[in-house]
Amino acid sequence: ITFTDATVTEALCDILDFLWIDMEDSALSLEPVQGDLIAAKGSQAVPLVRVCTNDPVLIKTVLDIGAAGIIVPMVRTVQEATLAVQACRYPPQGIRGIGPRRASNYGRSLDVDFFRKANEDILVMVQIEHRDAVENLDGILAVPGLSGIAIGRADLSASMGYTGQWDHPDIDRVVEGVVQKARQTQVLVGMGGSDDAEIGGKWVKKGVQWIQMGGDFSLMLRGASEMLTRMEEHIRERTS
Repeated sequence: ITFTDATVTEALCDILDFLWIDMEDSALSLEPVQGDLIAAKGSQAVPLVRVCTNDPVLIKTVLDIGAAGIIVPMVRTVQEATLAVQACRYPPQGIRGIGPRRASNYGRSLDVDFFRKANEDILVMVQIEHRDAVENLDGILAVPGLSGIAIGRADLSASMGYTGQWDHPDIDRVVEGVVQKARQTQVLVGMGGSDDAEIGGKWVKKGVQWIQMGGDFSLMLRGASEMLTRMEEHIRERTS
């Protein structure tokens, strides 16, 4: 999700398992993100927010307005992964400050059980999208409280000297190794994907457990392009 209009989010909620609300590669600020979270309430879709950086202050705010999980980009070390996990949990397990406005139903659910359940239920994902993260993968996967990883092939390929070549065989081999290692743990392995089902299917077959299948604008453009191509075919058939 990158659009600021929450009706896009609402329209997609009933057909998707989760939403990847993106603050890193879009113009989304906290207010429209809160609108997306409100739009997702009561639906089957789990709202995950990718923050723009591994910042405990930003992560706290995003969780306080109701995100069910956090995706942290460009995590390269065990220390960075540990910080992300701790930022998502209340003491003593973490360092999250107390002030869960929307998350506590505006204070109506704020009791001891709220904090316990919040720590248990939160989804914490970090992105493996740099060669340093691959080198430190064993330690990252072993961080207590980490729910999952999301492989970012675009930035990973750039860090390995293959900018713009995320389908290069060398990148495929590295990504396959990451998937295999993750599958040997309890950490879920996912991938930021494209709107091409064949690409997503390729990685599902290789063991990826969850796929972000394109974005609002790419799905819109793909649908419009396919519709336009088919209509042009009809017009040519009529005029030939």
